[in-house]
Amino acid sequence: MIASLPLIRPVLLISNGTAEDLIGARLLGHLLEGTGEARVLPLVGPGRAYADLPGVVRVGTTLDLPSGGFPFGSLENLRADLRAGLVGASLGQWRAAAAAARGAGAVVVVGDAYALMVGHLAARRAGLSLVHVQPLLSAHYLEGLGVRGALRELNALGANLPMPYELQLARQAQAVFVRDAATARYYAARGVRARWAGSFAMDVLPPPERDLAPLSAGRPLLALLPGSREDHRESLPLMLRAAARLPEVTAVVAWPHGWEALNLPAGWQLDGGDAETAFARGEGAQVALLRGAFGAVARAADVAVGTAGTANEQLAGLGVPVVAFPTHGPQFTPGFARRQGRLLGEALSVVPPDPQAVAAEVRALLADGARRARAARAGLTRVGPGGALAVIAREIRQQLREAGADAFTPQRP
Repeated sequence: MIASLPLIRPVLLISNGTAEDLIGARLLGHLLEGTGEARVLPLVGPGRAYADLPGVVRVGTTLDLPSGGFPFGSLENLRADLRAGLVGASLGQWRAAAAAARGAGAVVVVGDAYALMVGHLAARRAGLSLVHVQPLLSAHYLEGLGVRGALRELNALGANLPMPYELQLARQAQAVFVRDAATARYYAARGVRARWAGSFAMDVLPPPERDLAPLSAGRPLLALLPGSREDHRESLPLMLRAAARLPEVTAVVAWPHGWEALNLPAGWQLDGGDAETAFARGEGAQVALLRGAFGAVARAADVAVGTAGTANEQLAGLGVPVVAFPTHGPQFTPGFARRQGRLLGEALSVVPPDPQAVAAEVRALLADGARRARAARAGLTRVGPGGALAVIAREIRQQLREAGADAFTPQRP
């Protein structure tokens, strides 16, 4: 079979964000199948998702932005990123992409309009085909937005809908894969070869890493998802204080950082465990913090409280209602919370950033089975099932074959 044969010329994959890196790494796993080679350029952050992939070579330099990749989330985000050398480092990455495209077989972009711009320039200069995986935009963001809403979120206009220049770049890609069927229709109506093949978010959801039954003790499990961005410094203390007001549940934090990054509420303390488990205690409550267990927490949860992007979507995609509250950023700002609410519909409840309000909303969801069922339907429908990345890998191979850039040779016995 063609899909089992190694790629002679490497693919250049460009991604820009934590979730985008996860998607890119999983996509390369399907594409390379342990035999091919790829060059990867993570535009934002350390790109840890690619660290253990065989046959993958990092190019360019790491751009560690104070905003975590959201320079236009607020004026302060933009100022901080500019002070951190955003312009000079970005130009260096453009040059690195162009250099890495020479001798490659195709360019694959996983990310937003900026990543597409970098990938488009690299592919054009090298005369390569371009495939865009767009996991961020959704036609659902436009639902009920209106003129007033658009003006209120003017700084995030490009996060609500594709700008004309992005559509023009997307029209020149051989294939564009989007996050849901509504977005595929939106793009196709504007002349883009767009397809929806499944949910990227669900494709990168890890399997359960451990058994959480001993922790839950038969009570409903509340998943606390402070996220991978710096919002966690503000949101985790509030989540813990909300959990202390819910003695009828077992609260568990899916913690993606090191223990040194913990910011506990005043009067709370951290009791040791090991590299994967610790316990926060305060206000008469005990909350487990688990590292490397997001898959287990997500699948065991009855309700979630999250200030995360992809993680909130994944819980909704599993049929779990999510309660959210805005932070001062860099990611889960009031505008981001509103956009995610439009994306997930009844699967997401946005409440004020107050422990009592969060606890009351969790309790209301647990007490109302019909409402939980509506939330589950909304999440399952709007996020959709996984399976996209295997399809995209096959599409990339087909594009390479048609362009003559992929010389397949039989594997040696």
